[in-house]
Amino acid sequence: MTRSVIDPITRIEGHLRAEMEVTNGVVTDAWVSGGSFRGMELVVRNRRPEDAAQIVQRICGVCPVSHAHASTIAAERAYGITIPNNARIIRNMLEGAQFLHSHILWFYNLAGLDYVNPINALKAKIGDTYDLAEQLGTEGADFAGLQDRLKAFADNGQLSIFSGNWFDTGEYNLTPEADLILTAHYLEALEMQAAASRISGILGGKMPHVMTLVPGGTMFVPTAENLDDLKGLIDKIYNWVYATLLPDTLAVAQFYPEAATFGQGVGRYGAWGVFEAPSFEYNERYLPAGILEADGTLNDIDESKITEYVGHSWYEGDKDLPPFEQGVHPAYTEYNVEDRYTWNKCPRYDGKPLEAGGLSRLLVAYKRGVPFVVEYVDQVITALGGKKGDYSILQNTLGRTAARQIETMYIAQLMKDWLNELVEGLKGGDSTFFVDHDAKQGEGTGFWEAPRGALYHSEKVKKGLVDDYQIIIPTTWNIAPLDPDGNHGPMEQALIGVPVADVEKPINALRTVHSFDPCTACAVHVVEPATGKSFQTVTSPWGVK
Repeated sequence: MTRSVIDPITRIEGHLRAEMEVTNGVVTDAWVSGGSFRGMELVVRNRRPEDAAQIVQRICGVCPVSHAHASTIAAERAYGITIPNNARIIRNMLEGAQFLHSHILWFYNLAGLDYVNPINALKAKIGDTYDLAEQLGTEGADFAGLQDRLKAFADNGQLSIFSGNWFDTGEYNLTPEADLILTAHYLEALEMQAAASRISGILGGKMPHVMTLVPGGTMFVPTAENLDDLKGLIDKIYNWVYATLLPDTLAVAQFYPEAATFGQGVGRYGAWGVFEAPSFEYNERYLPAGILEADGTLNDIDESKITEYVGHSWYEGDKDLPPFEQGVHPAYTEYNVEDRYTWNKCPRYDGKPLEAGGLSRLLVAYKRGVPFVVEYVDQVITALGGKKGDYSILQNTLGRTAARQIETMYIAQLMKDWLNELVEGLKGGDSTFFVDHDAKQGEGTGFWEAPRGALYHSEKVKKGLVDDYQIIIPTTWNIAPLDPDGNHGPMEQALIGVPVADVEKPINALRTVHSFDPCTACAVHVVEPATGKSFQTVTSPWGVK
């Protein structure tokens, strides 16, 4: 028995540590720690809800739109506001652009290098590479030109953006030709992210940290030039996503079938729903809300069932309480996996842990019968060797990785539909984008989704100012520490059972962590000075000891 530690976990947002007990080459226990304290709930007190929506998006530079959106919805529910249809469509497109950016970033540039070895691509035969791309059904590229660029990197001894990874573990399975294809798409993905951010910039005034999302609707009123620009950018991303993303995912799955044998997690999924339908009902959103129990039962969400436990976290007390009763009372002690070991609270739904993220959204949408999702999920299930309707084959590291690609395709299609809907509405004379209000108090919760999962912003407003505010971000659910009953959170449970061939470079554990797309930047912004001093870096993706 020994310990394997990844600290810091790189290619994520924020600071995250995974400590694992390894016995006979398998993880037998795990503890995941978020290394910084978030105090944003305290920052927005005594501010106007309109200001809060602008402030809270500073939690993150990758998903600021989602935080602004959840905050805005909380204010609108507190004030009893229903936004105009034009605002609904524009806000959907703004959120959709962020999802596209984030999912493309995650698959190619954050998780991709766990599976793709660009250095191995130097051995590829160019003719065979084009043949393989055709066989896989994915896009070609200037493979010879790219190989020359990679050779120049290697000859200089500087691998630039590809340095600092565990390519020498002997656990990379792609052929040189497949590595060259995926590396080409890695670089193209950067251009697609720029296009997605350009959409956000048009709709949001700037990006990151948009300005047009306000309680009551949107401050963006499109011009004909804006609509033309949006169409060109959306079509560009749509065409690329459909030509590369899902084929690339299935290609990775073909070379890494073992990734379907570990990383299950708690097997219980939550989605708050995202992308408003005309009804504004959570369960009718384009990606609907729901709680999918381990036995396959699907329930509606109930805010009263959300609690947060702090007995293994650096906060005062050891109670399991609803968010507003728990409050925010940081109290750092020391890093001790037998006691308290994270700044992350332990959120629970109906007393049990819950996984959030792309797989959760997709499975809830699948169970609710969203046609696009049902069609493509069944395609992937079949491609992986399962039977239609049985999603158990997706409940692992590989399935969690594949889920976001289906969602990306769905959102790319929705972006085209929403733009057409907006144009038709404008042609019909609809020119309303914002509704005013004179409310000064109330309580409201914004149940919404960031690309990384279920996002909860809740606020109490008195005399026009925020009296109290609570946030539960998606990664808080996934990296939850032990609960009062000794149950591990989703990521900790997913790590247990993962094979580890080299405790200093546990690549399968890293693949499992990245499959959750963790973003602990949401847990950062006010740093307890003692925090970093107590952490010991045992090993890192750079091999530092």
